[in-house]
Amino acid sequence: MGLIDYLKTQFLEIIEWQDDSRDTISFRYPDQDKEIKNGAQLIVRESQTAQFIYLGQFGDTFGPGKYSLTTDNIPILSTLKGWKYGLHSPFKADLYYVNTRLFTGNKWGTANPIMLRDADFGIVRARAYGIFDFKVTDVKVFLKEVAGTDAHFRLDEFSDTMRARIVSVFTDALAAAKVPVLDLASRYTELGAALLPIINPQVTTKYGIEISSFVVENVSVPPEVEAAIDKRSSMAAIGNLNDYVKFQMAESLTKEGGAAGGMAGTAAGLGAGLSMGQQIMAAMNQPQGTPPAAGGVPPVNSGAGTIELLGAADVAKILGVSEADVLATLEKGDIKGKKIGSTWRVTKAALNEFLKS
Repeated sequence: MGLIDYLKTQFLEIIEWQDDSRDTISFRYPDQDKEIKNGAQLIVRESQTAQFIYLGQFGDTFGPGKYSLTTDNIPILSTLKGWKYGLHSPFKADLYYVNTRLFTGNKWGTANPIMLRDADFGIVRARAYGIFDFKVTDVKVFLKEVAGTDAHFRLDEFSDTMRARIVSVFTDALAAAKVPVLDLASRYTELGAALLPIINPQVTTKYGIEISSFVVENVSVPPEVEAAIDKRSSMAAIGNLNDYVKFQMAESLTKEGGAAGGMAGTAAGLGAGLSMGQQIMAAMNQPQGTPPAAGGVPPVNSGAGTIELLGAADVAKILGVSEADVLATLEKGDIKGKKIGSTWRVTKAALNEFLKS
């Protein structure tokens, strides 16, 4: 081998990266301790970005295209190396290729429950998981904060490095969005789209990536919260509590009549229903000065007369339904009442008005 042939083997004349993998995000070009020749050809393909690094400092950045590496094309590197009169000799620098295509179907999930403050249920512990798509948008930030000096940074390393960070950003975004738990459990697609504008500014600034799609596949809550959600759904299906009470009473009378047998049983059932109705009306129309039963709510003197107040338990007893049903109806405003702290108070007049509706 002659001297000229030997020297040619020591210089890089054509630099390119032909990536046939689907999981490489960044790749340091293997120079094999060779120097880059003045005027060498740099080839950067679509969905690639080439980044020079010299002595730990970022040099010039190249997008897709073919370039001759001369002083005009590498001004930052020329300044870093201190070439006063331009590039006339071979030089050595690290060159990283970064894959800027879209990486799809990356899984994320919460290792531990997220603590959420919910308007309906108070403090709630929730777990969530899903998938997201991303691409590198700021090569320098990505190399500095995520890939580092890794010569071949793959997707599985990214998942290990970024999963906890993505979950942390998701948790902060979810807390800032103040999405009710009831919506979390039923609007996954809309939730992911709504969180993107909150998540992307953070991940782009911190890690140099952009998340193009963020999908929430599931949000799970503790069993007691699930039971409360089911109860809310049941109350929504029931609708008007007044109609529901009437229906329950009629069905109860029908069952009692059938058990007694024939017309006599039916008459007895109707008589029992009328008797119960009379007792309810008598209890509601008793003089306002009458003291409440033991354990009841004391009457209040308003100046214009004595007003007897009822608690949720009292109303439930009068209507023959559960206290939870009464509380739900009060929350909806079908029964007019006043809420003091966590306790409801209802006047007899308001209850009479409800029964007449």
